[in-house]
Amino acid sequence: MTHFEKIAARLKDRGLDAMLITSEPGEFYAMGFHGEGAALITPDKTWYYTDSRYIEAAQQQITGAEVADWAPGGGFRKLIAGLVKEHGIVKLGFEERYMSVASHTDWTKEVEAEFVPASELLTQLRQVKDAGELAAMQEAQRITDEALLEILNFLKPGLTESEVAARLTYIMARKGAERNSFDPIVACGPNGSKPHAIPGPDVIQKGQFVTMDFGCVVGGYCSDMTRTVAVGQPSEEMELVYNTVLKAQLTGIATAHAGVTGKEVHEAGAKVIADAGYGKYFGHGFGHSLGIEIHEDPGFHTRNDKPIPAGALLSAEPGIYLPGKFGVRIEDVIMLTEGGCIDITHSPKQLIIL
Repeated sequence: MTHFEKIAARLKDRGLDAMLITSEPGEFYAMGFHGEGAALITPDKTWYYTDSRYIEAAQQQITGAEVADWAPGGGFRKLIAGLVKEHGIVKLGFEERYMSVASHTDWTKEVEAEFVPASELLTQLRQVKDAGELAAMQEAQRITDEALLEILNFLKPGLTESEVAARLTYIMARKGAERNSFDPIVACGPNGSKPHAIPGPDVIQKGQFVTMDFGCVVGGYCSDMTRTVAVGQPSEEMELVYNTVLKAQLTGIATAHAGVTGKEVHEAGAKVIADAGYGKYFGHGFGHSLGIEIHEDPGFHTRNDKPIPAGALLSAEPGIYLPGKFGVRIEDVIMLTEGGCIDITHSPKQLIIL
């Protein structure tokens, strides 16, 4: 079943006559195409409108939909309005998570239908990856794993965080990545206590931890991985914190399986950190789903008390962050199965000392 068909099959259950897709991730999920346009999906047919910048590529890449240039028809909202009227569409689902207030105003002025918030229709479908999506994510992760091995041979005292981040981007591009899945995080020494530190001019020094959080996109799908390595011999406290984070990650991963809640996985990992006396230094969730976007639903966090389905891929990334000292985070991506989970990240996790 195509993604068009999966979306169409869920319209009736949600009381919708059609689904309007205008976001970049929604567009890519539905038709595997990145452009700027709008799609209308009904139980029987799909239309996609774009402009001259994308029309040739769209006609070549999209199957299962009527693809047309909106310019001759007076714009995509006017064309969608015509379809809505022609096919008697009353309840029209739209992506409220992505549509701005200004855009919503423009749409409702021109299209005579009841706009029903329906982002969840797509986010629920996107939770479970099919074989093609999984293969793309595994390839992205393979490149990410290889990039780590290569950067370890490059990393040394005297380099700046920015140099390492730029090198990671170059390595992944050379190995076939389409782009980064997010701006790489490279944080040395005290900067490591900032979970989303921005690489800068700070110079890596002997005896420091260096945290590297990076990933790439292949086939439109993301990878994500974090490793913290020691440049020179770490202190006893550094080793203790590292081993605590590793134990927390392994505990959370062992708890993960289809049907588990995000809260259960998070609490399993967080308990290890709390029991070691570092509870107040772990402030974020244990992990997040990813796919077309680097952060998707569902997540491993205390607010998620809903069962997570088989086929969902999520990060497992606990951390301990000691202000003014250092930070440690270890991150893999796992796929939930009925019997447990499969770790698609293959980089070593034992403390690496360069």
